[in-house]
Amino acid sequence: MNAPFIPSSVGRDQRLDVFRGLALITIFINHVPGNLYENLTSRNFGFSDAAEAFVLMSGIAVGLAYSRGFRGGAFFSSCMKVWRRAGLLYVTHIVTSFMAIALVAGGALYLGVFEMLSRINFGPLLTKPLQTMVGVPLLGHQLGYFNILPLYAMLLLISPLYIMIGLRSPRVLIGVAVGVWLLAGAFRLNLPNYPNPGGWFFNPIAWQLIFAVGIAGGLCMLEGRKLVPYRAWLFWLCTAFLAFSCVWVSLRAGALPGRRMLPFFIAGFDKTFLSLPRLLHALALAYVLTNVAWVVRAFQWPVFRPVELMGRNGLAVFATGSVLAIALQILRLRHETSFASDAVLLSAGIAIQYAVARFLSWQKSGKKDAPRAAERRFMPGPAEKERLSETV
Repeated sequence: MNAPFIPSSVGRDQRLDVFRGLALITIFINHVPGNLYENLTSRNFGFSDAAEAFVLMSGIAVGLAYSRGFRGGAFFSSCMKVWRRAGLLYVTHIVTSFMAIALVAGGALYLGVFEMLSRINFGPLLTKPLQTMVGVPLLGHQLGYFNILPLYAMLLLISPLYIMIGLRSPRVLIGVAVGVWLLAGAFRLNLPNYPNPGGWFFNPIAWQLIFAVGIAGGLCMLEGRKLVPYRAWLFWLCTAFLAFSCVWVSLRAGALPGRRMLPFFIAGFDKTFLSLPRLLHALALAYVLTNVAWVVRAFQWPVFRPVELMGRNGLAVFATGSVLAIALQILRLRHETSFASDAVLLSAGIAIQYAVARFLSWQKSGKKDAPRAAERRFMPGPAEKERLSETV
């Protein structure tokens, strides 16, 4: 078995964009509950789902994109670059949250779809409007399906520290992250909700572990090596674990053996605290997929180019998909849907997300070409050079 090539250049890793695009499509389908196609997504075949994959790949992207400045000694400017990105995520989350609120309110007012008022954590906006309007910008109140961007923003805030540790030793970084994860689970540490009791659905204190693994992987990729080199025994162990989890989930077997004798985050399937089975499944899946040579070849097929483009413009695609998913939820409550109509609706939603990605890529390419065009416009040709030489 041949291990895939790992780029050490500054170019983008095509595999990462394709994986991220697939995760975004999966998240979009899962965010329209009740459609028949959600039964075909990854969460039905293993302990983890697209959320773990998304955060892991986000960590890899952070390690690839932001570590060079820290490596070169530009600490302050590099921190500001990362934190500006976190600010953009925050603004995107707030804007999309209020767009979702407007859609739900409009659906109730004009379409008679009142079911959404008791879903997606919308109730506090009606029962505790003043407190909830304080909680939304403070990230203490998050709508259902709008939890990932707050998590990602918080993880970006701590990224400079993790990058600096990882530059010295990726293993130390992972060790620190494991320690924080253990403390979060043992003492149930989490960021608080407001005005409702409890904590964040995606607990950053726990989820920082898989993000840190991603950062460590990205740092190693820049050095032209793998965080965990290919080992045949490890590959087949991971494959066996993936097969076991697929069978376990497919059979709806419930809790793992020994669940009552071990902490909930070690033997359970808790998503908030990133339980160990979910974490191991996500890491095993990543290890297997990145060590299968035909995956690299398959991702170069033309059929994956739209997916790659969506992954390359992940934030805009995710934001668009989040709002579209709420609109589709309202539409499906208003009108009875079928397997065929769900296919049309979901395909239209994915097509819109692709169109957004295509437009942004076209816009970026136009900005890159503009300076070149200007340079060509003002670059003197042979005749012009002769004329200029005569005037000097």
